[in-house]
Amino acid sequence: MTRVFISRDMASVALGADDVALAFAGTGCEVIRTGSRGLFSIEPLVEVETAEGRIGYGPVGPADAAAVLDGTHANRLGRVEESPFFAGQQRFTFARCGIVDPLSLADYAATSGWTGLEAARAMSQQAVVDAVKASGLRGRGGAGFPTGIKWQTVLDAASSTKFIVCNADEGDSGTFADRMLMEGDPFCLIEGMAIAAHAVGARHGYIYIRSEYPYCITTMRAAIDACAHLIAPFTLEVREGAGAYVCGEETALLDSIEGKRGQVRAKPPLPALQGLFGQPTVINNVLSLAAIPFILTEGAEAYAAVGFGRSRGTMPVQLAGNVKHGGLYEIGFGITLGELVNDIGGGTASGRPVRAVQVGGPLGAYFPPSMFHLPFDYEAFAQAGGLIGHAGITVFDDSVDMAHMARFAMEFCAAESCGKCTPCRIGSTRGVEIMDRIMARREQGSPRANPALPGGLAKALYSRSPAPMQQTVEQEISLLRDLADTMKFGSLCALGGFTPYPVLSALDYFPEDFGATAPAKEAAE
Repeated sequence: MTRVFISRDMASVALGADDVALAFAGTGCEVIRTGSRGLFSIEPLVEVETAEGRIGYGPVGPADAAAVLDGTHANRLGRVEESPFFAGQQRFTFARCGIVDPLSLADYAATSGWTGLEAARAMSQQAVVDAVKASGLRGRGGAGFPTGIKWQTVLDAASSTKFIVCNADEGDSGTFADRMLMEGDPFCLIEGMAIAAHAVGARHGYIYIRSEYPYCITTMRAAIDACAHLIAPFTLEVREGAGAYVCGEETALLDSIEGKRGQVRAKPPLPALQGLFGQPTVINNVLSLAAIPFILTEGAEAYAAVGFGRSRGTMPVQLAGNVKHGGLYEIGFGITLGELVNDIGGGTASGRPVRAVQVGGPLGAYFPPSMFHLPFDYEAFAQAGGLIGHAGITVFDDSVDMAHMARFAMEFCAAESCGKCTPCRIGSTRGVEIMDRIMARREQGSPRANPALPGGLAKALYSRSPAPMQQTVEQEISLLRDLADTMKFGSLCALGGFTPYPVLSALDYFPEDFGATAPAKEAAE
């Protein structure tokens, strides 16, 4: 019986993978559902097991089953891992995604699964923490804080009750790595959490997943039930979030798990000392915890040998937006932004020139092609006024209106603010009003108008601010910069603190979109 492998990742399902799987099952094939390999332009991808190995075809439709099985389908890709998009990757974390049945314990064990946990349990708690420190692993959720130091703090905390919490509240636009891993290799995340539990002395853990990921939630719960005997005495459960963006912040997430309204807590105390239910808590992102099995299996040195500067190991970069080859690309830190966008992403899907890329989700900075020399590195991006965040890259072509994008950042913050601190709650609303005045004034002059809106309609939409338009655009921009500084340095968490990044970068690199008579940065000075 011919075996075929078809993704059941939700991105693949959205493109018709379920119908394709039914078509192949109807031919008598044994259909094995896997995670996605990560290149969505070839989904639904079908791989046929042959004497040469697994031969890929994609994209494939339900009517293509016969042509695929007899090898005559036009979209023959050969061995998928040898194609250009995949050949250059360094898949430490996503090595099994697209290869194995996500809920097969046999598949996981056959691909080095549980060897990291076995190695960790043969070591002392301190030795495990030291290995994580030596690997150089930093938090993959955005802050880039050294994982080993966080674990050390929890290990040293004097408490008989400790928790492991996985932040799987993947809310950034253009990011999907957490979902892909949980749907394609859930045991990897569970193993990483079990290793963390052994290292710090925790007996119970939570995986916090937003409710918009129903298939992901179902997969994780099934995986936890399947391997409960292997991770015991550590126990795990999934908690669903209601979709609040601010619950991606660790303390708001803890409040949500506890059944409270998701609001940011003031620090100190740190969650590592007083976290979930007031007990010492390790809170790590999905990608941080999923990197742990590799480190314990292959050794800290193998992980630390890859990377750039203080950014060690690999990063699963997510390419989205107006990009030809959207998908996940795992590579060591140090690759340049231009290589990711142009060489790997293939430039824009529209074929027009790239004008801007946003790195780090909706609160990340916008960079023009003149900044494409930047190495993908925490420190390099920080020095350039940006952040890597969850490594989502959203591409825009030359039709984008950057003033509109800056306004969106303020509007997004206003909608998603938990309301606890004034700079974020009030500052974002005032920011929207300032942007409305700037864009209304711009429409009256000779602006770079929003190409999607007629001039009169754009003016009506962007002139709703109650304040009279008495200031010049340059004065409004100066006020906007002052507001951004207040939000950046006065907000209680990163939601208000990072909102200035897209606003200021749009001002700095694309001043012409704001209708200023002088470069925005100079006008503010």
